Formats: sequence, C-alpha cells, structure tokens
Amino acid sequence: MKKLFKGFAVAAALSVSAGAALNAHANTAELDKILEQVKKERISEGKINQQREQEFLSARSDKQALLNNGKRELAAEKARGEQLKKQYAQNELTLAAKETELETAKGTLGEMFGVVRRAAAETIGSIEASVVSAQFPNRDEVLRSLAAAKELPTTRELEELWIGLQTEMTESAKVSTFDVEVAQLDGATSVKSVTRIGTFNLISEDGYLIYHPETKQVQPLGRQPDAFITNAANELRSATAGSYVGFFVDPTRGSILRLNTQKATPEDRFHQGGEVGYIIAVLLVIGFIIALVRLIDLSLVSSKMKAQLKNPGSANENNPLGRILKVYHDNKHQDVENLELKLDEAILRETPRIEAGINIIKIFAAIAPLLGLLGTVVGMIDTFQQITLFGTGDPKIMAGSISMALVTTALGLIAALPLILFHAVVHGRSKSIVHVLEEQSAGIIAAHAEKEKA
Repeated sequence: MKKLFKGFAVAAALSVSAGAALNAHANTAELDKILEQVKKERISEGKINQQREQEFLSARSDKQALLNNGKRELAAEKARGEQLKKQYAQNELTLAAKETELETAKGTLGEMFGVVRRAAAETIGSIEASVVSAQFPNRDEVLRSLAAAKELPTTRELEELWIGLQTEMTESAKVSTFDVEVAQLDGATSVKSVTRIGTFNLISEDGYLIYHPETKQVQPLGRQPDAFITNAANELRSATAGSYVGFFVDPTRGSILRLNTQKATPEDRFHQGGEVGYIIAVLLVIGFIIALVRLIDLSLVSSKMKAQLKNPGSANENNPLGRILKVYHDNKHQDVENLELKLDEAILRETPRIEAGINIIKIFAAIAPLLGLLGTVVGMIDTFQQITLFGTGDPKIMAGSISMALVTTALGLIAALPLILFHAVVHGRSKSIVHVLEEQSAGIIAAHAEKEKA
C-alpha cells in the first residue's frame, strides 16, 4: 500500500508541474502579441501626427496669405472712401452752384411758376363742380399734375390750363343737349338725353338733374320743384333753335334745388300734426259733408216751397209749406185763435227738420280751434321733455314737437273758418225757409180774421 501511495503522489506531482509549465508558455505568447500591437499603433499614430502637423503648417501659410490680402483690400477701400468723400463734397458745391445758377436763370419765371400752380389749383375746384364736366369729363387730370408739379410748366401744360379756362367760359354761354349715363334713385343706370343750361343746371325728360363731382355721376333730384317750374324746363327742351322761352335757373348750380328736396310739402306739414291733426281733419270732413247734405236738402225744400206758393189752393205734403196749408184747410172753420195755435204747432213741428245738423256744424267749428290748442300744449310738453333729456344743443331734436304745436294750431283755425262759413250759409238758408213759413202763416191768419169780421 505504501508503495502504491507513493506512486500516486509522484504521478500527481508530475502532472502539476506539467500544467504549470503549459500555462506560463501561453501567457508569454499573449504578451508578445500585445507588445507587437502597441509597436504597430505607435508607428501609425506617429504618421498621423506628422500628417496633421504638415496640414497645420500648410494652412497657416494660407491664412497668412488671406490676412495679408484682406489688409491690402481694407487699405484700398479706405482710400476709395476718402476719394468718395472728397467727390461728394465737390458735388455738393457743384449742386449749390447749379441751383444758384438756375435761380438766376429763371428770373421772373419763378413767379410765373407760382401763379400757374395757384391758377391750376383754383381752376380744378371750379371745373370739378361744374355741370360742364358732365359733358366733358376728365378735364381736371392735366390741371392736377400741373398744380402738383415742382418744375416749370411746359408750353403744352400752359396751353392745357388756357384751354380749360376757355372751355369753361365758352360753355357757360351755351345751351347744349348731349347723351350721358344717369344714375336713377333706385341704383339703376340708363343713358338719357340731357340739356345743359350754361354752367347752371341740367334737365331731362324727368325734370332737373344734379351733377355729383365726388362720384362724377348725374342723378335726378329726390323731389322735383313745383309743376310750373318743371313745365318751363320741358318747354325749353322742346324749343327750337333761335326761339326764346322762359326758364327758372338755379344760380347756385344746384344748391337751391337740393334745399328744395328738404322742404316740407303740405302733406308733410299735415302729418306733422299727429293724432290731434287727424282728429281736426276728420271734424272738418264730417262738418263739410253735413253742410253739403243740408244745403242740398234745403235747396230742394226751397224749390218745392216756391212751387207751392204758385198754387196755394192745392196743398202738397212733400214740402213744409204744403203741410202748413193742409193744416189750414183742415181747420179753416176754426176761430182765429185756434187756427193760430194749430199753425204755430205745425211750424214748430217743421222747424227741427229744417234746422237738423246745423248745430253740429256750429259745435265742430267751436271744437276745432280748441283741439288745435290741445295739440299746441301737447307739442310744447314734448318739447320741454326733450330739452330735459337731451338739452338744447341740437335744435333738430325739438323741431318735431314744435312743428306739431304750430301745425295743430293752424289746422284748428283752418278747420274752424270754413265750418263757421258753412254754418252761416246753412243757418241762413234754414232761417229763410222758416221765415217763409211764418210769413205765410201770418198771412193766412190775417185773411181768416178778415173773413170772420166780414
């Protein structure tokens, strides 16, 4: 056993020594490889560093060349700048000398330049607003350029100014007809024949026209003047050459015509009276109808009574006198006192029919001015209320209420005057009929009394 154990120990020792030797050999090989690799990399890095050094040295020489080149260009530009400064200063001197020379050469032409500009500016305003521009448009373009010019005008420009002024003067003495586009009040446009009276007015088949210089359009008036004025305009349009007709000219070139469109018409005045004015108008209409009906009725009654007077022996009951005579015929055998009472009763019975409606006319004539006074008070109350709310800065705010106050007063008086006249006429006619009845009744009683005495 001992021998066996020793053998195992020897074998184990040999195996350990052999393994250690193999490991040492392997480590040595790896270190050699690393050493060789380090040597190779050192050689490669050395080449790269050398290349970088060469590139740096090369670039350094290039940068220096660029720096030198930039310095030379800077020096050249500075020299050029100095030269330009001297040239600029010299040019300023030259320009001042030339301006002085120009002013000396212009002499009195400078004054003419100012006169031309002022005349052109003044002419533009008159030409733009002139109705002649409706026939000859775009006349102000040359004048505008002339008024805004900063140099002396040319001969052609002076001629244009002359032509513009001469055209305006020449056309102001002419009555000419031409076709132009007219803008209607509803926005539509149509070409119409327009007659121009000097530099005052434009007229067409629709009446007076207005030229708007802002839009350069011709447009009818919102409301034409009175009929006799438009009739004179139509007569002028239809007049032949060489004839003379009357015409109403607006010397303000349309301003008065424009104001005419703002003037209230009688219808507008009537509506300004408001509800009180309408009530007054209704009273006037009703009173007029009553008066007219009563006048017709009384006229018929009067004619029938005249026919009855021609035939007193035959009583006709279609009229008051006939009915009075019938009462007499029915009671002619009575004594005078009874007959008188019968006839008076018949007259009293006829009187309400004859005087029917007369008192209503009288009442309406009395109420109308009182209603006008009521409208005045209401209008003044509204006026003071508006003054309280808005002050007195704008009179137009109070104009409506003041108009109501004045218009209702006028309407009350206008209604009262004819109603009083109607009442007087109708009352007089009825009184004449009643007077005939009383006269005939008195005559009948007197005749009957004479018969009794006989």
